[in-house]
Amino acid sequence: MTADTLLPALTAAVRHAAHPATAPACPCGAEDALLADRDDGTVVRHGDIVAKAHAPDTDPAALALRVSVAASLPGILLPPLNPTPADLLGRRMTLWPYGGPVDPDTPDAAPWEAAATLLAHLHRAPAPEGLPPMRGPVKAARAIARLRAAGPHPGAVPVLRAWAALPGWARAEAPMPDAKTLCHGDLHLGQLVRHPAPDGPWALIDVDDLGVGDPTWDLARPAAWYACGLLPPDEWLRFLSAYRGAGGPAVPAAGDPWPALDVAARALTVQTAALAVAKSAAADRPLDEVQRAVVDACDRMSAVPPELTQGFAT
Repeated sequence: MTADTLLPALTAAVRHAAHPATAPACPCGAEDALLADRDDGTVVRHGDIVAKAHAPDTDPAALALRVSVAASLPGILLPPLNPTPADLLGRRMTLWPYGGPVDPDTPDAAPWEAAATLLAHLHRAPAPEGLPPMRGPVKAARAIARLRAAGPHPGAVPVLRAWAALPGWARAEAPMPDAKTLCHGDLHLGQLVRHPAPDGPWALIDVDDLGVGDPTWDLARPAAWYACGLLPPDEWLRFLSAYRGAGGPAVPAAGDPWPALDVAARALTVQTAALAVAKSAAADRPLDEVQRAVVDACDRMSAVPPELTQGFAT
């Protein structure tokens, strides 16, 4: 199967879901829209329905469990239209209602409080028996593998040094210290949508990395951005305060959160830097300002023992 065959098949599937009686004809007049086309999945929208073809190496049983969690937690996770993934040319396909995404052009309106509150509720929800580990550390390890495959680059040295200093669980080489908490596994603002669009309540999307594990990982990306100087302190405090206010278990209810967050924030910084350097090497271009910031943070991390750090931006 190739992208040339997958995309038409996925488009036909989402049209059929939208208009089962008339497909492939389209009585609504809606345009087909390609929302994402990456190695980890292809996503197509038609009207109010979205179809996703998951990564070729997706474990069918694990995906089925993850989708069932989304179906069981409406109000936290966007529920699927069908809780059972289907087969599409050898790939697993799921169908979802369309939700309005975060507007990248209005950063001041970023829904940090909503993201934090949803995470807190997710972390407090019971995880079903047999749910696999959340895949955050696995994705970090894949970023490092991509960095190594990209060839020599001056930015690789501090990134690999920071990676080597992380504990085994953060490198997907050992079990996570928490194997019971329900986690999203890949939290960022692109994982929030309003449903129904455009003004409905926020919900989390994308269950491919969802599982049990250490909930600090879900807070680690905004924590890392804050520590690298990329997220203003007031936005970080909005996020942290909302998470604590909703009873989130990843950090203490009061006091310094950094002893709990440090390892995961370092790991997400390394992951982000590894991808930045790999892309820079592949394109044969220098790092931009944001990419340089995360690579520089990896360099600083090596000089600051974890037990002394209050965020590694200083």
